[in-house]
Amino acid sequence: MRSATRGRGTVLGAVVLSLLAVPAKAATGEPDTPAATALPAPDTTALAGVLRSAVHQGAPGALARIDDHGRTYRVTYGVADRAAGRAITTGDRFRVGSVTKTFSAVVLLQLADEHRLDLDAPVNRYLPGLLPDDRITVRHLLSHRSGLYDYTDDLFAHSVSGFQAVRGKVFTYRQLVALSLMKPRTNAPGAAYAYSNTNFVVAGMLIEKLTGQSVRTAYEDRIFKPLQLRDTFYVHPEAGIPGRYARGYLTPDRSGAPLVDATAQTVSWAQSAGAIISSARDLNTFYSALLSGRLLSPARLAAMEHWTRVNSTTAYGLGLRRRDLSCGISVYGHTGAVQGYYTYAFTTKDGGRSLTAVANASNNTSLLNTLAGALDSAFCGKPGKAARGPALVERNSDIP
Repeated sequence: MRSATRGRGTVLGAVVLSLLAVPAKAATGEPDTPAATALPAPDTTALAGVLRSAVHQGAPGALARIDDHGRTYRVTYGVADRAAGRAITTGDRFRVGSVTKTFSAVVLLQLADEHRLDLDAPVNRYLPGLLPDDRITVRHLLSHRSGLYDYTDDLFAHSVSGFQAVRGKVFTYRQLVALSLMKPRTNAPGAAYAYSNTNFVVAGMLIEKLTGQSVRTAYEDRIFKPLQLRDTFYVHPEAGIPGRYARGYLTPDRSGAPLVDATAQTVSWAQSAGAIISSARDLNTFYSALLSGRLLSPARLAAMEHWTRVNSTTAYGLGLRRRDLSCGISVYGHTGAVQGYYTYAFTTKDGGRSLTAVANASNNTSLLNTLAGALDSAFCGKPGKAARGPALVERNSDIP
């Protein structure tokens, strides 16, 4: 059924957690781009087309939610559960993958605000003897400039068999770091950007050492509860997703093979690099709060936004991505890929307009690239048409 209603809103080969795991690139800090003073209204028709294309390219379902200064736009297409045939909704919970990295970075930057952490101190000052090079700093970890090898490249060299081998396992942080240290480092500390989940596994170790709490408790006390994120959880090592959720499906490496239901998994191979569960509403709330200055001091937020150029459209700060869109607007957030789910969660410089778009499939490059089009639809919108007045737009496109 196709419907549209208006009212007042209340409001990759290897499956890895990065949507942009690119080769090592020389690290050069750059200033932020200026924020746009006004945005056109979101193009929900184009957004529906992006989600429809994502389903046609292999995802059982796709969802998007935009929160824009009190206005909410919700668009969905396809199903949350292939067996049951239940339509996907923007209220469904899902695994966020590497979006977790921003949460981990925020906790460490809060500890820096509390003078309990020096970003430029060696990691080994806090975790003696963990790393083989005393030059690797906390800042290097959070900006993916440590040179630590990404152990997930080996774990998921074959997507389905690699996943099945670890989906029920429980690793310690030190076991994951040991997997990384079995391989040579990719570059000298600070010399180049090279995405590695190892960096944020070490970040989790730092959080636990400095707070004396589990990562779960630190997330809950510092972010989930203060922002009233009711759909956001860190349940590791439990394998289920609480409440109502979209099931996640892994695309096999062999063409024509059936999708693999990847919903139940410990995500222990990722932990503080990618094991959070959330919803579109909560991710929009989180990134809006972060960019509007509600979670960090101005100095720490500025540090988070000191960018290393990754490619022509993307730069990386401290656990935060900047995407430069086709219309000249820059947006801030993170991407996530975990078995069964692709996520784009981004907001404007002032946190005023936020988008989360999700497809419940992974290991599908065409799908991944298509879902990126949600950013232009949400933030570049319809030229000449400004967003005005409180409105809720709901569009449930035909289920194929």
